[in-house]
This record gives sequence, structure tokens and C-alpha cells, in this order.
Amino acid sequence: MVISMKIFANFYQQFDADYTLSVPAEGYTGWVKKEIEINPEKTALVVMHAWDCGTRDEYPGWYRFVEYIPRAQEIAREIFPRLLNSVRNSSMKLLHVVGSGDYYKKYSGYKIAKKFGKKYRNKFTLKKIKKDGLRKRLDDIRGEFTRGGEHNQADIRQGFKNLDFMREAKPIGDEPIAKDSAQLFGLCKRYGINHLIYVGFAINWCLLLSPGGMVEMSKHGLLCSTIREAVTAVENKKTAREETCKEIALWRIALSFGLVFDLEDFLTSIERTLPE
Repeated sequence: MVISMKIFANFYQQFDADYTLSVPAEGYTGWVKKEIEINPEKTALVVMHAWDCGTRDEYPGWYRFVEYIPRAQEIAREIFPRLLNSVRNSSMKLLHVVGSGDYYKKYSGYKIAKKFGKKYRNKFTLKKIKKDGLRKRLDDIRGEFTRGGEHNQADIRQGFKNLDFMREAKPIGDEPIAKDSAQLFGLCKRYGINHLIYVGFAINWCLLLSPGGMVEMSKHGLLCSTIREAVTAVENKKTAREETCKEIALWRIALSFGLVFDLEDFLTSIERTLPE
């Protein structure tokens, strides 16, 4: 028998453009909330790249480059404990997706993901174009502007060298830990999961584009959703004050990848399924 859980989800209704307006797109309905049903036994919460980045005193250069770290820390502190505890007590799976370093390799959950992902490795292996000297020079020039500045590199390297899970996001017991798309896909196949709900950092960068992120997993049939309050985004000088890049990422996910849940709706629904 299929078990279902009623929950409100946010959809973005991108129609109808109104050509009587000076900006036709302002005719779109926009965000719409609708009650739906999901099967918690075929759904997993994915905590992705919830990294302990140390303190600003320890790695000032890293913090100068990655301005969202304090927002991520606040989300982990204020939201993760109740969210992860509720999922752990439910029939929904809790999965972790990691990247960089080897801080996760000592956990038994990583051995589980490694085992189940092995047979899917070739599906996620991409061939690359060979670079000539000029192309390599273009990469170097881009790097001068995109890699955080030479004066910050030592802190960034040291931070990644000492990478670990955030205290609030550490795996418990045998919770599976995937380092890439093959391993995450293997876990989905093993546990019969067809819907991934991503939380972590950052929604418009790693959660979207890194190995194990939405772009790769959606190509293999996974519905890829998120929880609005449990993510933050990489912002720029013009967007950071209003977190505009986060809003654009949520809109993009609603149109292209999955559903957008509000935290209280998610918690209310999942906690309703828990035993008294």
C-alpha cells in the first residue's frame, strides 16, 4: 500500500504574460501554494555541503570570499536541529552529500554509498575537450577574478584542508554519505527513492551544479525540491542585501527541477506522521 503525506508546496505559475502592460511578465500569476501528496518512503532529505568553515578569526580570507558563511551557520544553528530530528524520526530517508577533502571517509555511511554507487560510475563520467595554451591562459585570467583573490588563497586552502561537517549536520549512525552523483543515484536505486529534497549551501551553486546536485540528478528522473528557509545562496554586491539570487534560484527550481516547500509546512506535515 502506498503511504502518502499531505503537504503544501509552492509552485511558480509563469503565465499569462499581459501585453497590455509595459512589462508583460508582470502579468504572470507568480507563486501559488497548493496542497499535494508525497510518499515519504520514496522521498529523501539531502543535506548537501553543510561544511564547518571555522571562524572568521581563523580564516578571514575565506570569509572575505564567501560572504554567505554566516548565513549558513545561522541556518544550521536555528533550523537544522528540528528539521533533521523530525526526518530521522520519520519514514523519510536522510542522506548526506559531501565534497572536497576526506573528512567523511571515516563514516560507515560513506562505505554504504560507495558500495551502491560503484555500478553507476560510468553513467556520470564525462569526457573533456583538450585545452590548448591560449585556452589555459583564459582560465588563468578568469581565475584572477573568480577564485577569491591571491591574498585570500592561503586561508581558503587551509579552510578546505580542515573541512568537516557542521556540528548540527553530522551524520548519525549509518546515515548514507554520497560524494558524487553515482553514489547518490546508487542510494536512490537501493532505497527506491524518486524525490530528493535538498537543503544546505549554496542553493544556486553547489546544490544545483556540484556532483550530486539537482542538474545531474534530475537528468536521471529524480524530482529535486528544496525548503526555502533551509538554504542560502551565493550573492553578489547588488543582490546580497535582499538575497535576490536566492529568490531567483527558488524560482528556477520551481520551474525546472521540483517543488519549493516552506519550512513550517514541511515540519507540520512530517511531524504529523510521527508516532505519539
